[in-house]
Amino acid sequence: QVQLTESGGGLVQAGGSLRLACVSSGGTFSARAMAWFRQVPGKEREFVAGINYNAEKTYYADSVKGRFTISRDNAKNTAYLQMNNLKPEDTAVYYCHTDYSVATTNTRAGVWGQGTQVTVSS
Repeated sequence: QVQLTESGGGLVQAGGSLRLACVSSGGTFSARAMAWFRQVPGKEREFVAGINYNAEKTYYADSVKGRFTISRDNAKNTAYLQMNNLKPEDTAVYYCHTDYSVATTNTRAGVWGQGTQVTVSS
């Protein structure tokens, strides 16, 4: 059974950077797409970035294009989200998700991690 564990969240000032990591256990990581979502209280979970199984295709929300980069290391069963030039509006709980195709909308399919808090102060 696939399980996902996120790490790397924290408190950072506006303009700063963080790198999130999502480690997958169980299943075949290299066969699965990965995605990052985020959620603030009272709002729907929203898509941030996605990457296909072999890293040939990446997808980004307009709000993070040019600032965030998704990547993966199949040898380490890990996906990453490098976040640069962070803004207060990036504050949210960040979740990683996996399925056989990249999810770009909130879904009950696939597997979700438990989330990691990112807080950006102004």
